[in-house]
Amino acid sequence: MAVAFLPSPVDGLWRVGPVVLDGYALCVVLGIAVAIWVAERRYRAVGGRPWLILDLATVVVPAALLGARLERVITNSRLYFGHGRDWVDILRIADGGLGLPGAVVAGLAAAWLWCRYTRTGIGPVLGAAAPGLVLAEAAGVWGNWFAQSLYGPPSSWPWAVEIAPSHRLPGYQSFGTFQPLFLYESVWDVLAWLLLIFMIRWLALTGARALVLCAGLYAVGRLGTQELRLGAARHSAPITLAQLVLLAAIAGAAAYLYATRARQGPEPLMAEPRRHRWWAPGTAPRLADDMEPGPNASRMAGGARPVRRPPDSGADQAAGGMPRDELAN
Repeated sequence: MAVAFLPSPVDGLWRVGPVVLDGYALCVVLGIAVAIWVAERRYRAVGGRPWLILDLATVVVPAALLGARLERVITNSRLYFGHGRDWVDILRIADGGLGLPGAVVAGLAAAWLWCRYTRTGIGPVLGAAAPGLVLAEAAGVWGNWFAQSLYGPPSSWPWAVEIAPSHRLPGYQSFGTFQPLFLYESVWDVLAWLLLIFMIRWLALTGARALVLCAGLYAVGRLGTQELRLGAARHSAPITLAQLVLLAAIAGAAAYLYATRARQGPEPLMAEPRRHRWWAPGTAPRLADDMEPGPNASRMAGGARPVRRPPDSGADQAAGGMPRDELAN
């Protein structure tokens, strides 16, 4: 064991009188609060409506938490299914197991639907939220310190983290300190936050480009720690599913940023009204060119009733087939 190291909490719980606080959950809540605070300040700075981000968070946060848990279960399925595993561990979030990629995908889908329904411009919202996401991950990843769930190979460095025997993987029981991958990720996320703020201002990034850059920067840092992470899946295949997802995210982010390099902000805060949408209030379809108000228009909510004009035939023509205008002469 190293002479100096970072000790881990005994059980990851804080007891304040009769109340028991879970360290992992507190870090997740702190990360969410940081993301909302940063996004709210940035959205107001571009002229957005105050507290809109907080309203949006009531929809996005539950969706993001669900997506984060699903992503971790899918990419680490051997921890929950198979011989000697209990699928009920899926519900034990406090033991570690929330992934930012899943949170972003589910949260982005919820945000897009909410903005579409309320006619809010999605671009400024994404531009305000992107830096907060990586900063939130920098705070939330410390939950793994309480859960003792994100560590690398054995290490004797001064910043190595102590892992209790009950949390050590098979084959590593004789080692006491390991590389703190959660610390590496946290430091990288702070650097990514600073770089993202600079790039948004320097390149006048649109909301979508800012979010894609955020995803690419996160994937680069996570790919480095994923290579060091201990686990059964790492030894059974040359490349894991999580690494494939991260590589695809990096490639996709680079391709999108290059293809949209000509796009620049700022973007409108409100989306353009859409017509012919049954779920959007106040978007009744327009009358066609060949329609005119009907005789009972005042009785209708819209004020007009489509009545098709009859063709110029029959009574409109006199004997000999001459039009009415010519007979009047």
